[in-house]
Amino acid sequence: MSLINVSQLRGYRKSTKSYNLSLNESLRNFKNESKFLKTKIFLSHKHDELENLEGAVSFLNNHGVQVYVDWLDEGMPKTTSGNTAVRIKEKIKENEKFLLLATEGAINSKWCNWELGLGDAAKYINNIAILPVKNDSSDFSGSEYLEIYPYIYEIEYYQYFNGNYRDKGVYVVFPTVNGNNKVMSLKDWLQSK
Repeated sequence: MSLINVSQLRGYRKSTKSYNLSLNESLRNFKNESKFLKTKIFLSHKHDELENLEGAVSFLNNHGVQVYVDWLDEGMPKTTSGNTAVRIKEKIKENEKFLLLATEGAINSKWCNWELGLGDAAKYINNIAILPVKNDSSDFSGSEYLEIYPYIYEIEYYQYFNGNYRDKGVYVVFPTVNGNNKVMSLKDWLQSK
């Protein structure tokens, strides 16, 4: 069992990537492909980590969701301003789920932390999650506040985890900080309201 690491995340996208498309075109195609899928997720991410974003979008697309990425939003102001913040607030409320692509860069980003606070207020606890992405040499020390959020966890083979035997798959693990020991499949979490 493991957190998703950077190479795994990028591998999700490489398995489906059309190499003749630019990263931007590829992400737009994913947006269009998922237009009619049921669950809508606001994906908070660090803007300069496009390869991680591309992998996360592919990962989520494979689970049948429509992913909202702010810089693909044609209604987003061209220059960052207060109107940008207003639009982001609207989109966090509008989407059914909130997901933070929790890379080290995103955890240190003022915008991502602000979005997480908004997601907390609008979606806590059943419709918010963290997708922790770990570099081989990094840890999340100094970001212990993330422990209060459900997180996505991949189990690589059938094994005992959080009080039960679980099949290989992707799960949403709820925080034990709140006295909760709930674990559900990512599919079930995406379908829950």
